[in-house]
Formats: sequence, C-alpha cells, structure tokens
Amino acid sequence: MSPRRRRTEEFTSYYGRPVLKEPTWEALDIAGYIFAGGLAGASSILAAGAQHTGRHRLERAAKLTALTAISASVVALVHDLGRPERFVNMLRVAKPTSPMSVGSWILSVYGPLAGASAAANVLGIFPRAGKAAGIGAGITGSAVATYTAVLVSDTAVPAWHDAHDVMPFVFAGSAAASAGGVAAALAPLAEGGPARRMAIAGAAVETAMSLTMERSGKLSAETFHQGRAGTLLRLSKGFTVGGAVGLALGGRSSRLVSTLSGLSVAAGSALLRFGVFEAGRASTRDPKYVVVPQRERLEQQGRGASDRQGAAAGADSMG
Repeated sequence: MSPRRRRTEEFTSYYGRPVLKEPTWEALDIAGYIFAGGLAGASSILAAGAQHTGRHRLERAAKLTALTAISASVVALVHDLGRPERFVNMLRVAKPTSPMSVGSWILSVYGPLAGASAAANVLGIFPRAGKAAGIGAGITGSAVATYTAVLVSDTAVPAWHDAHDVMPFVFAGSAAASAGGVAAALAPLAEGGPARRMAIAGAAVETAMSLTMERSGKLSAETFHQGRAGTLLRLSKGFTVGGAVGLALGGRSSRLVSTLSGLSVAAGSALLRFGVFEAGRASTRDPKYVVVPQRERLEQQGRGASDRQGAAAGADSMG
C-alpha cells in the first residue's frame, strides 16, 4: 500500500464535514451551458471554412447550429443566474483577471455575430455583411469553445483545478467533435467532408486528452473513475470512439451512417461535459482532496527548507 493511499484512508476532517461547499449549480444549466457553448463556437469555425470554400449547405447547417447552440447556452446561463439582468450587470465592468468577466464579454460579442451571420444566410440579405459576420463569429468562436475550461479550472473545486493544464485541450477537442458530428449529420454527403474530418480529429483529441486528465496521478483524478462521473465518462468514450470509427469507415458513402455516427460523436461530447461536471462536484464532498495535497506541499516545503539549511551549515563548516 502506497504512503498516499494510507494517508488518504486514515484522514478525517472536523466532524467528517466537507472542507469545501459543494457547488449548487444544476447539471443541466452549467454542463449544458458549457457543452452548447463549445458546440456553437466550433460550429462557427466550421461555418467560416465552409463559407470560404463554397460549401453552401454545410455553411448554412453550421451557422444555424451555432445560433441555436449559443441561444441554448445563454438561456442555460441566465437560468442559473436566476434573473436576466444579472448577466447584463456582468458587462458593467471588464476585468481581464476574471474568467467570468472575460467570458461574458466574449459571449456578448460572439452572439450577435453568429446571429447576424445566420440571418443573412437564411434570408439572403446583406451578403457581404453576413460573410464578414461569419468570419468574426469564426474568430470569436474559438474563444467561446475553450474559455469555459479556464472558467471551471479557476475555482477551488479540486478535480477541476488540478486539471487546469489539460482541461482547455479536453474542451477544445470536445467542441470540435460535437460541431463536426452535428454538421456531418445535417449536411449532404458531398459537402460533409470537412465536418467528418473535424469530428474525427476532435474525437481523437478529446479522447487522448481526457485519458491524460483521468490518469494524471493526482489524488482528485479518482473522481473521474468513480460513481456517476465514471459512468458518464465511460459512456462518453464509447459514443465518441464508436461514432468516429463509423464516420471514418462509412460516413463518406452512407447517409444513414454519417447521421448516426455524427450524432454519436456529439452525444459523447455532451456526456464528457456532464461527466467532468459530476467529478468536480464529487471532489468537493470528500475533504481529503483538499487537505492531503495541502499537507504534502507543506511537507515538501519543509524538506526543501531543511535541505537548504543543511547545505548552508555544510558550507559554513567547510569555511
């Protein structure tokens, strides 16, 4: 039995109470907001590429997906905040050191661009302005797809904070997989090549980075394998990998395979976000995920100080 395992099993907090307060957010609000935002941002990137290469039906499908997804994301966020004016109040200041403040401004810029681009495409009005809005939505969409990783990592929730170095890559891959999957399901086969490639590449990044996160060796990474979070993340990998394989093998030749496989990849992306959310919530319930790493850091600092004192004493004696 490892020293870390012995210590975590023996550890208890004051009256067994959690050190951190468990987040009171609803999974459908926050995990849904994160998933829909990623889907929207990556869809705008795909739409900008389709617009540039003349794939008009893929462009329309991606632009409508982006508008629908960002609308759902904002609704989920506002529902969590309780009152719409609370979102507006966040725009009263711009604080670069606050991920929430920066994210609010990103959404406020991206949303109108995605809406204008989709409206111009569907209604056939102001084509030049619509294309310019599409490019703007594609640029800001990259931030929309990933800033939520910084948002959740910049908290005291152990599972999220400990994964801060890899979470942006997990969310970026997941966003690309979902956008490519939905577009592959909606666009005609002749134009769906970029969507299929985006879904497959995104699924590969999502799977590789999520495995890196789950196998980091950090104590809080246990929560990615246990309970509801573990179930959701295992299902996520099944849907994502299965859908990506389907797109790679039969997505080009079969409309049914392209649709089912694309939706499978998108479902895997959604399950990933909900799994990460549940792992974070679980990591706040057990105080060991907070206290044990703190004690280990203090011990390392103490050993470092002792080593420095010993080296200084040795140098004095030699002198």
